[in-house]
Amino acid sequence: MKNKLDNFFKESDIEILISTMNQNSLDFLVPMFPYSHFSSFSILIINQTQKEKILTSDYFNVRVINSFEKGLAKSRNLALENALGKILVIADDDVVYKEGFAIKIIDVYNKFPKAAVINFEAENLDGSLIKKYPSDSKANLNIFDVLNSSSIEMTLNKKIINESKVSFDENFGLGAVFEMGEEAIFLSDLKAKQKQLVFEPQIIVIHKNQTSSEKKSIDDKYYIQGALFSRIFKKKYLFWLYVKLFFDLKQNNIKFKNVKRLVAIAKKGHIKFEQIQHENE
Repeated sequence: MKNKLDNFFKESDIEILISTMNQNSLDFLVPMFPYSHFSSFSILIINQTQKEKILTSDYFNVRVINSFEKGLAKSRNLALENALGKILVIADDDVVYKEGFAIKIIDVYNKFPKAAVINFEAENLDGSLIKKYPSDSKANLNIFDVLNSSSIEMTLNKKIINESKVSFDENFGLGAVFEMGEEAIFLSDLKAKQKQLVFEPQIIVIHKNQTSSEKKSIDDKYYIQGALFSRIFKKKYLFWLYVKLFFDLKQNNIKFKNVKRLVAIAKKGHIKFEQIQHENE
């Protein structure tokens, strides 16, 4: 019985990995955790900054790494390398955690102990969901789920992630050449290694601001999609580009007269990605 209990996850197994920039005080953590003081959680902060603007922590549970690199994927990878928790929660500095979020996460990991990733739901400040989610749990995410994932919904099983040797692609994400898509690539790489990716329809977090993808113009999005689909689908990237165009047309996100232009823009993203791949060989 004892061995069985030892295999169960506990709330104390959670560590929250926060990516932020240019912080010199822990005050930004206060609104993130309105129901408990932030020091009651295990937190690792990656603060991308300059040498004259250093963040420190006097709290045992709150660790800080000041990094002088730029790029969200680099920040995420540095957090993964230095994380101590068994269950890792991916966080930005502009989110608010819901009351009881930690126990929700642990309950689902105890149902799916072999899951590499469990995605949850996020809501807007007005209480509406940030996107349309499946109504039921999913024990295995499909590729459409993967492409529709946001980092603040993601929680990770550190042991399985370490064993998989998957990390965030540093050519993608804020501050990189292609400023979106690092989450989809991370999840698709895990999926390619047959790791279990789960979705649970429970809200754990509130997102206060517009997402970086919402701020992008449609042209910027298609440029990045050209690179993203090339990275994930390789020679089948054009097929997935046309799938994306079909959905955007159906949802009135784009007009038919713009299709030719958007395909040309996406191909430029594909070419730029291929150049980077060639340079890295």
